[in-house]
Amino acid sequence: MPREIQLRDQSEGQRREQLFDVLSGAEIGDTIEVVADRDIDPQLVRYQLEQGRSLEWEYAHPDAEPRELQVTVGEPLGDESHPTIDVRDLKPQRRHEALLDIFDGLAAGDGFVLVNDHDPKPLYHELKSMHGEVIEWDYASQGGGEWRVEIVKTSDSETTGEDIVTRYDVREIPKQERHPTIHHRYGMIPEGGTMELIAPHEPRPLQREFRQRYGDAFAWEVVESEPGRCRVQITKTESTGEFGESDTAADDVSEAPSDDESVEITDELDVRDLPPAQRHEQIFEAYAELDTGSGFVLVNDHDPKPLYHQFEAEAGPEFRWTYRQQD
Repeated sequence: MPREIQLRDQSEGQRREQLFDVLSGAEIGDTIEVVADRDIDPQLVRYQLEQGRSLEWEYAHPDAEPRELQVTVGEPLGDESHPTIDVRDLKPQRRHEALLDIFDGLAAGDGFVLVNDHDPKPLYHELKSMHGEVIEWDYASQGGGEWRVEIVKTSDSETTGEDIVTRYDVREIPKQERHPTIHHRYGMIPEGGTMELIAPHEPRPLQREFRQRYGDAFAWEVVESEPGRCRVQITKTESTGEFGESDTAADDVSEAPSDDESVEITDELDVRDLPPAQRHEQIFEAYAELDTGSGFVLVNDHDPKPLYHQFEAEAGPEFRWTYRQQD
C-alpha cells in the first residue's frame, strides 16, 4: 500500500524537510500519496536536482484543492540528465506559476525537461522577458500531444523586485505571436495581479483589444516612456460596469459590409482546432498570400475582434473585415 503524507498547514521549510525525508527513504518503484494545500512541483524538481533521483508524479485533479498527487520514485539520474516535470495534468494557470517558480530557484547551469501537451513557446518569451539572456531552450520532441523541451539557466539572472506577476518584452516576440501570447497569459493572472509589457512605443492597438475583450476590468499605466522603449503595467481589476473610451468607430468599420463588391473570396480558413498562437500565425500567413482584390473567410469559435485591431495597426487601410455570421 502506498504511504501517505500530509503537507497541509506547514511552512515551506517543514514541507520540504518532510517530503525530502520520505522520498530519500523510499526504494525505486515506491509510490507516495501526497496531500498538500498547494502545488509542490518546485520541491519535486529541486529534490531531483539535489538528490540525483528521478521522480514521476500525477495530480488527481488539474485544479481541485487540497492538492492530491501520487509520486513514484525512479532510477538515479545520469550525469548528463535533467529532472523532468510533466505539466499536462495541471490547469494552465498552475502550469505557469509552477514553472516560473522552478526557474527562479535554479542555480546557474541547472535545468529541467518540460513535458507539455502543446508548444510551450509563450513560456520561453516570458522567461526571457523576466530573466534576460540566460535561457537555453532545446526541443527534444514536438507534436503528437507531447512536447519535450530542455530548459537550462545558463547563468544567474537579475530580478527587478517589482510587484508584478509576469513581464513580456514584446520587441522579442514575433508579431503574429504577440497579441495571442499576451491575452493567453493575462487570462491566467489573478485579480489584482499585474502584467508588465515592454514595447518600442505605447501599444495602443492592444489597449483597444483589452477594452473590447475585458471592458473596464483592467488598469493601464505607462510607467516609463522614452524613444524606442515604453513600459506599460496592466493590472486586472474588478469590473465596475462603466466602460472607458468607446470602440464604436472600430466596431462600425469592422461590422459594416465592405464597400468593395469586387473582392474575390478564394478560400475558407477554419482555425477552430488550432491553439491560439498557431491560429494567428496561419491567419497572417493566409493574408500575406492574398492577391490584391482577393480575400478569405475566417471560421473561428469566438469573435476574433482583437485580431481586427492587430490588422488595423499592422496591415493599414487596405484590408476589409466583414462579419458573415455571428453566434
